[in-house]
Order: sequence, then C-alpha cells, then structure tokens
Amino acid sequence: MALEDPVPLAAHDALERRYRSAAPERILWNDTISRLLDHRTVRGFRPDPLPVELIPTLVAAAQSAATSSNLQLWSVVAVEDEEKRKELARLAGGQKHIEHAPLILLFVADLARTGLIADEAGAPSDGFDYLESFTVATVDAALAAQNAVIAAESLGLGTVYIGALRNHPEEVAKLVGLPPRAAVVFGLVLGWSDATRPAAVKPRLPQSVVLHRETYDLGGQSTAIAAYDRDARAFQEEQGQDPVGWRALVLARGASAAALHGREKLKGALHALGVDLK
Repeated sequence: MALEDPVPLAAHDALERRYRSAAPERILWNDTISRLLDHRTVRGFRPDPLPVELIPTLVAAAQSAATSSNLQLWSVVAVEDEEKRKELARLAGGQKHIEHAPLILLFVADLARTGLIADEAGAPSDGFDYLESFTVATVDAALAAQNAVIAAESLGLGTVYIGALRNHPEEVAKLVGLPPRAAVVFGLVLGWSDATRPAAVKPRLPQSVVLHRETYDLGGQSTAIAAYDRDARAFQEEQGQDPVGWRALVLARGASAAALHGREKLKGALHALGVDLK
C-alpha cells in the first residue's frame, strides 16, 4: 500500500502512542504496520486454554523467519505443564505471569543438533565451538521468536518475553531436559490478555537517536534522550509506576554485576552446558 495523503488518523494516533513528543510526521501505512506499532508487553493473562492448533501455527511462523546460512541453529520447547511453569516462574525471579498464562515457549540456541549430525557423519564440528556459532544461534532464535509474536498478536493473544530465565540457565536446561551444547536464551509467555489488567503501548526512543544515515552520530543524541526521558517518566506515572525515567533504568542495569541477577555468570554456565565460546 502506498503512502496516503493525508496520512490516516490511525497512523498519527499510533505514532503518538509509540513516540509521544517525538512522533514522525509521515510513514507508510497498512494493517501489518498498524499491528506492529500497537505491540505492547502483556503481564496479565487469563488461564483460559489455547487452541490445540496454536503451537504448530506459531512454530510455522517462527520457522518462516530468516536463518543464517539456513543452518537453523535454534529449537523451541513448549511448556504447558503447570508445575514446570511454576518452577520457571521461580527461576525467573518470581514472575507470576509465567505461572498464570497457559503456555511459555523456551527458545533455545541449539548447537546440539549440529553435534548429532557431525557425529553421525563421523565429521569434525570444531567450527561450532566458537562464539560466532552461538551468536548465530541466538540471533536465529530471536528472529524466529519475533515472527511467533507477530503471529500470536494477529490471533488476538498477548505476549511477553522472559530474559530472566538466563538467571539460572543450568537449572532451566535441566528442567526441560536439554542436551549438552544447547541453552535457553529467553522465554516467550503467551495467553489471552486479562482485560482487568490492560497493557499500554510503551514509548520508544526517538528515531533521531536510533536512526543514523550514512555515519553514526553519538554526540548529537543527548538532547533527544533527555526529551525521551521526560516522556518515559510521564508514561511511568500514568501506569502507576515510580516515575524514574529511562536513563535511570539504564544506569541501574550497568552499575554493577549484581544488577544482572546472576547473568554475569552466563559465560561459565554456558561452558557447563557444553557451549564453548572460543
């Protein structure tokens, strides 16, 4: 669909929700872009069961994402069992939405399958022992998961990513029986949104901060970041949160290793799981 003139009111509204004071004046617009701009993090779910066709639908969408060199270095573990979800909630720092929603998909950076193929062929697999291979596997998993999110939201479902499963990667791997050379890099909770706990569209950094044309400009970002910080505080206040702004979140995460809640030990945990990072 070509750019309309004037830009649809829905586009203006969606851009203002996403960017607040820094909304672009014009973008191309169609139903797909509308859905993408309306993405929001959902943490309130109903326990209602999901269609039996949902998981294969989401995996089909996920497998339709790009994959580096067609190596397909990812897998997904679908966890519906209530006790396992309770344990995953505990391992993720007590995130109750993992327990309350009916499904969590664990996206796995999977180098175990390459080892199986090499072993069956009697071939070396040293190239998969390097950081590059794990990076490819992680990127592949993220691309696949985002396709699954888009598919889920198109069906009316809510989603939330769970990075905190990396707090305890060895325990997560044991819980779902991962073989050596495989690790869960994040989870994706899915379910029907609880209308009594509505989620809002969270403002993002201005495009002037993240978009660079031809060359990267760091020095020119400070003013736009300060303006975004004001928008972030306003959003937090609207949501009943402590209005600390965005920069405070960044500073808190980077202040010390303790702020990583165990993820500062990730390299060692990956080694223990058989994932070498040469």
